Amino acid sequence: MRTKTVRVLLVEDDDGDAVLVEALLEEANAPFVLSRAGTLAEAERLLNDAECVLLDLGLPDSQGLDGLHRLLAKPNAPAILVLTGLDDDREGLAAVAAGAEDFMVKGKVDGELLLRGIRYAVERRRADDAQRLLREAELLASEQSRLERGLLPPPLLQNSDVDLEVRYQPGGQRMLLGGDFYDAVGLPDGTVHAIIGDVCGHGPDEAALGVCLRIAWRALILSGAPAEKVLKTLDQVLVAERHGEGIFTTACMITVSPDRRSARYFLAGHPEPLMMVGRQIVDLPKSKIGVPLGVLTDYAWTGVDVPLPSGWSLACYTDGLIEGRVPDDVDRLGVERLCEILDRHLQDGPNWMDSVIAEVTELNGGALDDDVAILLLKDGK
Repeated sequence: MRTKTVRVLLVEDDDGDAVLVEALLEEANAPFVLSRAGTLAEAERLLNDAECVLLDLGLPDSQGLDGLHRLLAKPNAPAILVLTGLDDDREGLAAVAAGAEDFMVKGKVDGELLLRGIRYAVERRRADDAQRLLREAELLASEQSRLERGLLPPPLLQNSDVDLEVRYQPGGQRMLLGGDFYDAVGLPDGTVHAIIGDVCGHGPDEAALGVCLRIAWRALILSGAPAEKVLKTLDQVLVAERHGEGIFTTACMITVSPDRRSARYFLAGHPEPLMMVGRQIVDLPKSKIGVPLGVLTDYAWTGVDVPLPSGWSLACYTDGLIEGRVPDDVDRLGVERLCEILDRHLQDGPNWMDSVIAEVTELNGGALDDDVAILLLKDGK
């Protein structure tokens, strides 16, 4: 208790009382750094450097509990111990109820009691802060779990001969998911639909919008809506549900035919999928990228048809994978360099997604700024 130095801010306008408090702490041989403010305004300027405040309730610019309320309203306010000449239990109880750690009366406290009060006040505040951080972490983990279930659901591909692999990596140091989402659904006739999308921006609002769009997409596919109309309906959902003008979403939607010999993909401002056969990247037909969802009204997205050779796989990804930095280059990574990286890792076998993400991250010099999602459909025959 006595070995750790405590930074104490005394808020006291009376010089005699200030000398008394300093003498009491010296009497207790207390390891402390004591600073003093004569007014509440001065105390507010010095507050960030204090672990405990000894606050007089009668100041030139503050009377009663007003000063206590003002200090407690400051961000990350330290422990506050009210020290006053008012021998009034009701005032003390009111101060503690308002948030003070304790209430002491001048003239009725010795150095040992004052030191103990300061120590206890600091430790209680630390314990309260630890509990608050724990609650926030638990809430964040709970929110993470709910968003993950909404954005990254189990695919509906039971008994399908199309295999699916997915990866997701949050951008930067964020613990919370962003607006990237994906889904895949197999229909009774054998058709397989998949989508990957990216809501612009980061945060809970964007994640919630991504969940909304992903659920709407699944509902449309299960209802049998034609692929050509799905993006149009998602565009309407986005405009109705977004939390601000200018919020848009890019998306890539793929439909694989029941015989697995052809696929059609639709692009809404999203990177083109990558096709691989064995360990080789196969060029896809040049296609129109299209505009993102939420940008133009009455826009019609058209599909691109591609044949699927035996042993095919199609990789869809969000742009976090290609927007990382490259050493000694002002440009972003880009699709061409991504394909060079992918081509090398394909030679090592089919488990390329983790190694590609790792190399892109290394080239960036650390965690990627944006979220990364990859959805890989593979011929399971």
